[in-house]
Amino acid sequence: MRNATAKRDQSLLVSGSTLAVALADIQPQVFADPANTGIVSRETSAISIKQQVGDSTGTGQESGSNVMDVMDDSTPLARELANENRRREKLSGRNLPRPSNTRILTVSNQKGGVGKTTTTVNLAAALASAGLNVLVIDIDPQGNASTALGIEHHAEVDSIYDVLIDDMPLGDVVAPCPDVPNLICAPATIHLAGAEIELVSLVAREQRLRRAIDVYSKDRSESGQERLDYVFIDCPPSLGLLTVNAFVAAKEVLIPIQCEYYALEGLSQLLKNIEMIQKHLNADLVVSTILLTMYDGRTNLAAQVAAEVREHFPDQVLRAVVPRSVRISEAPSYQQTVLTYDPSSSGALSYLEAAAEIAERA
Repeated sequence: MRNATAKRDQSLLVSGSTLAVALADIQPQVFADPANTGIVSRETSAISIKQQVGDSTGTGQESGSNVMDVMDDSTPLARELANENRRREKLSGRNLPRPSNTRILTVSNQKGGVGKTTTTVNLAAALASAGLNVLVIDIDPQGNASTALGIEHHAEVDSIYDVLIDDMPLGDVVAPCPDVPNLICAPATIHLAGAEIELVSLVAREQRLRRAIDVYSKDRSESGQERLDYVFIDCPPSLGLLTVNAFVAAKEVLIPIQCEYYALEGLSQLLKNIEMIQKHLNADLVVSTILLTMYDGRTNLAAQVAAEVREHFPDQVLRAVVPRSVRISEAPSYQQTVLTYDPSSSGALSYLEAAAEIAERA
């Protein structure tokens, strides 16, 4: 048994050193240098703790004060609940600063399943719920961001495809999110699946999204509408022309990283591609934010991956961490973000913390 444990720990160290070697050659200019502030999130949901306490004591009570009355504050559950209550108190009543200019963030990672779409819609909802004007642009042919925000995106709907290929104004395709004020979305349809091929022959194929955003921002100003504070671009899990358009349109890149080793293998290539975009198409692009997702505090691997990423990118990694959460996974099936589906969940709290940290870096 001891031999098995030693082999596992040695494997973790080998994986970590491999990552260190893979990332050692990345040029530092791809990164922004924001102030690193925020709060580290935890995995356990306060609601689940309250329910467990109510069930174990037979009281059936779920209010925070009642829970604290019946729990010994030396227990792990009580400490977790107290920690989560403190985190919520820090966020309560906080006014997020409005950026001096529209911040355009591309959410990208060519690895699938790391939480790109989930991160996009929940950060957008968190910022919009604080009174900021937010636009989500869905350029993933799967259209999952459109689904999560409750936006129609069947084949007959005008979408971002029409903007990129047919030069339709962006203002003609955006639709408001029904659950979150101040949040609008440019949906994706299945037509985007062929857009990579169609873009090849078009003039200025890499800059079409940027021009559409510029024109839309100008139109909003001329019509007396408030300017956008944030634009989030949800990318497909690839590095094709759609993603290149997103990189050229943005000034910042937000990279969600799943806290597992496979999710790190492609990070080096992603950063090299961003460096190429900087040299040839968009000199202002920087990697400003890295968010750790699907964090499982019970495993050594998650802690190892988080430590390695923080060591190599100390100024970019948010201190807020998104835990594995059933509520986060359930929310899209109800065409909602986790902030509207279950605002008291640990996942919702983590995304609120991450959004506050991003806003404070403006």
